Amino acid sequence: MFSYRHAFHAGNHADVLKHTVLIATLQYLLQKDAALTVLDTHAGAGLYRLDGDYANKSGESADGIMRLAQAKEAELAPVLQAYLATVRSFNQGAQLRNYPGSPFIIQSLLRVQERDKLKVFELHPTDMRSLVGNIAQLEAGRQVAVLHEDGFEGIKKFLPPPSRRALVLCDPSYELKSDYAKVLDMAADSLKRFATGTYAVWYPIIPRPEAHDLPRRLKTMTTKAGKSWLHVELTVKSNKTSERGGLPASGMFLINPPFNLKEQLKPAMPQLVKLLGQDENAAFTLESGG
Repeated sequence: MFSYRHAFHAGNHADVLKHTVLIATLQYLLQKDAALTVLDTHAGAGLYRLDGDYANKSGESADGIMRLAQAKEAELAPVLQAYLATVRSFNQGAQLRNYPGSPFIIQSLLRVQERDKLKVFELHPTDMRSLVGNIAQLEAGRQVAVLHEDGFEGIKKFLPPPSRRALVLCDPSYELKSDYAKVLDMAADSLKRFATGTYAVWYPIIPRPEAHDLPRRLKTMTTKAGKSWLHVELTVKSNKTSERGGLPASGMFLINPPFNLKEQLKPAMPQLVKLLGQDENAAFTLESGG
């Protein structure tokens, strides 16, 4: 159950997509003065070394953040510029040695004066120890709470939040097939508890029926609930190529997304295909509804 370690995958193409969407979503939500509560269901270690043993063993960041960082930033879409600027803020100089996970990215954008809050959940014992130590370095005080528990269940006690404004990021490892069903159950339960929250689900696109069914089922559920949605996918190579290692594609599904997010992603996705694509099968999907 605990074999997955995100340190092997930090800064890969899936992180580029996930964190680009996360930052754009947060920047929109933080435009309002009212406090925002962010819930991160599967936080991982929070901060990763791109020059460490884990990252070097997989080499996945070389085809992700490192490729993007070599592009002419002035020519990139604004959302990609914002993503790169956030990653660079955790590094000194031009060389990227540190990669911020979702907890660090979120905390870096939250506001003190508006009393924004971040609740992060992690079950993996080793990652939990790393997460606690890494978060302590931020000296964020009561702004960040680290909880050693199942995020699928843990978020329930925080919905709805006192401020009636929340973003939930759900990105489990999907190491267990049951995670796909848990994501659907979490989304359905969360909408009942807090119908106006923004929910962002990341998922891998792999040769498994549950992986391909997840966005379709989320779309059906969200449409029935009368809520708006946005669905974006990035494919960097074919499944056949991926048999030799590495994830071929991933996606994000958002419920109650920012109204301007699709327009922001329109110029970014073709650029990601061009910069991160590994064969002729590289492509993207960007659709919305509701």
